[in-house]
Amino acid sequence: MAYTTIDDPSAHFHVNLHSGNETNNTDITFNANAGDFQPDWIWFKGRTSSAIDHALFDSSRGTTKILNSNNTNAENAQGSTLKAFNSNGFRVGDDAGDYGVNKNGRTYVTWNWKAGGTTPTKTYKVVVVSDGGNKYRFRNSGDTATFAQSAVTLDLQEGGTYIFDQSDSSNSGHPLRFSETSNGSHGGGSEYTTGVTTSGTPGNAGAFTQITVSASAPTLYYYCTQHSGMGGQVNTNTTHGQTNFDGSILSVSQPNTTAGFSIVSYSGNGVNGATVGHGLSAQPEIIIIKRRNVNASGGGSNWPIRSTLLTAQQVIYLDLTASAGNSTTMFNNTYPNTTTFTIGDNEAVNAYQTNHSFTGTYISYCFKSIQGYSKIGSYTGNGNTDGTFVYTGFKPAFCMWTRTDTSGGMWQMMDTTRDTFNVMDLYLQANSSNIEADYDFVDFLSNGFKHRHNSTHNNASGGSYIYMAFAEHPFVSSKGVPTTAR
Repeated sequence: MAYTTIDDPSAHFHVNLHSGNETNNTDITFNANAGDFQPDWIWFKGRTSSAIDHALFDSSRGTTKILNSNNTNAENAQGSTLKAFNSNGFRVGDDAGDYGVNKNGRTYVTWNWKAGGTTPTKTYKVVVVSDGGNKYRFRNSGDTATFAQSAVTLDLQEGGTYIFDQSDSSNSGHPLRFSETSNGSHGGGSEYTTGVTTSGTPGNAGAFTQITVSASAPTLYYYCTQHSGMGGQVNTNTTHGQTNFDGSILSVSQPNTTAGFSIVSYSGNGVNGATVGHGLSAQPEIIIIKRRNVNASGGGSNWPIRSTLLTAQQVIYLDLTASAGNSTTMFNNTYPNTTTFTIGDNEAVNAYQTNHSFTGTYISYCFKSIQGYSKIGSYTGNGNTDGTFVYTGFKPAFCMWTRTDTSGGMWQMMDTTRDTFNVMDLYLQANSSNIEADYDFVDFLSNGFKHRHNSTHNNASGGSYIYMAFAEHPFVSSKGVPTTAR
C-alpha cells in the first residue's frame, strides 16, 4: 500500500501536448496514461514558431478569461480560445491569434491542475442581526465569529449539498427559504423546493434548511418567510466554487485538500491586514495572486507571490526577474495560516475605491506540499555541472523554479512530457513569451532532480532558489515509506 493518499498523481495534475488546427470546438483529450479528471487550472504555452504569451485559464473565472503570466495585463476575454473544461481534457476554439491555444501549425504544452476535489457538503451557521432591520448573516461551521456583512451574495456549486444551520437562538421566527424571485413571497414569488429539505424550528437545536443544488439550477434568492428584506442572492454555478466566510473579505474558494491546491477569487476592500479564506485546511506554502481588472491608472498589475520559504516581509513576482524584496503593503508582514492568507493595501492584492479609484478583483492559486505528490521547497546552488541535488520524494513530472537572492533569475519550467530522457534540456520560462529552447539543465531522478549546469537561473554558487514540483511517480522504499535523500 502506498504511503501517500494520492496513489495516482495524474488524477490531479497532468502535462499534455497538442498541435493547433484552428478548428472550432476541438476536444483535446489527455493521453491514456493520465487519470480521468476535469482540469480547473489550465496553463497554455506555445512551444514553437514564434514568441507567444502564456495563457492561463481557470474554472473559477470561466472559459474565455485569459491571464498572461509573462506580463501585467488585466484579464482579457476571448471567445475563440478555451471553450470548455471537459471530464478528461478541454475544448478549444478556432483561435488563430496569439492567445496561445489552437493556431494552425503551432505546437502547445498545457499544465493542468484539478481543484475542487469531491462534490462539496458544507454547513453554514445562520445568525440574524439587527442591521437596518433584521438581516441574515453567516459563518462557516465551527467558527465562533459571524461574518461582518449582512445579506451577502452566496455562491453555491451545482451538485453540492449546503446545510444552513438555524439552531442559533437569533433565528427564532425567521425560517430561511429559497425562491427564484428576489425577496421570495414578499416580492411576488414562490418558494423554491427542488432539492430543499427542512427540519426543526428555527432558533432551536437541530433546525436547518438544506439544499442540494441541481444541475443548471437558476439564480436563487434566500429570504425569510415571515419578514421582508432579510435575504440576498444565491449564484449557482457548475465549477467555480463556493462562498468562504473564513476571512474578513468574502471569498469564493475551490479547494482540493487531497492534492493541496485551491483556487480563490475575491474583491479587495483596501484594508491593510485583511484576510482571505483559502479552504485548504493547511498552511499554503506558495500563493500566486493576480489582479483581474485594470488598476487606477488604467494599466495592469504584477503577479505577487507569497511564500513561506521567504521571510514574512518578502515578495517575489511570477512575471519579473527581480529578486525577493521587502514590502509592508503586499502581505502585511504576515504568513498565511491553515484557514486564511493576509493581504496589505497594495493595488496588486487589495485595491478598493475609497483609496485606489475603484475595487480590484483578484484570483489566487494556493499550493501546499503533499508527500509523494508535490513538493514546494528551496535549495542553494553549488555552481557545479555535477550540480545540486534536490530531494522531492518522487520523480517529478513537472518542475519550475526561480532564483530569489538576486535579480535576473527566470522562472524555469521543465517536464517529462516534452523531454522524456536525461539530461533534460527543453525549457520554457513563466515570465517570458519566448519559444521553447534547449540547454542541458537537469536530470529528473526517481526521488528528485539534479542540476547539470551552473547558470544563474538554475545553480549559481551560493544562489538561493525556490521551486514547485509535481510527481510522475511516488518513490517509496520496500517498506512503503519515503526514501531518504541520497
